[in-house]
Amino acid sequence: MDNTAFFKLSYGLYVLTAKDGEKDNGCIINTVMQVTDIPKRIAIAVNKENYTCDIISRTKTCNISVLTEDAPFVLFQRFGFQSGRKAEKFFGLEGVKRSENGVNYLTENTCAYFSGDVREEIDLGTHKMFVLDITEAENLGTGAPVTYSYYHKNIKPQPEKTEKKGWRCKICGYVYEGEELPEDFICPLCKHPASDFERIE
Repeated sequence: MDNTAFFKLSYGLYVLTAKDGEKDNGCIINTVMQVTDIPKRIAIAVNKENYTCDIISRTKTCNISVLTEDAPFVLFQRFGFQSGRKAEKFFGLEGVKRSENGVNYLTENTCAYFSGDVREEIDLGTHKMFVLDITEAENLGTGAPVTYSYYHKNIKPQPEKTEKKGWRCKICGYVYEGEELPEDFICPLCKHPASDFERIE
């Protein structure tokens, strides 16, 4: 199977945020879709490895910020390449507001945001799907929403040549040094599986 075929699907990129007591957290997701119009409902899929997934399972509420094409790579690093279990993802970040549900959302590099309460939670194996009743939504600007394809072509830095031998994650560029990549290996940065690695010589 050619896993790069999945890169052609028209995903967007979003910052999913939640609040655990006094701790604000968020992660990057690429699966957000409107599933009903009346009432307004959205479905999202979140990797179970993400701390944000655990928070949403407990608190049953979250926000989604729709990122735009002018979003810098450092924003993806902040929310996608580190764990909220160890990092304070909102520390020093400007362009943040709190919605009525008490959860942060981004006001910069974002064209819209949604607040939602979990109506249903479905275990999908590596991910959980949450069906959300939308309680709040706002159009924040005219910037074009960033797609997964645009991110890979225009925002994510291209891999640098390296003297290392091993396997490179095609999502975030992490290099696993070793002759053989374990089949069950999970990228420690972006949480993608071994199937998203390519051999480097």
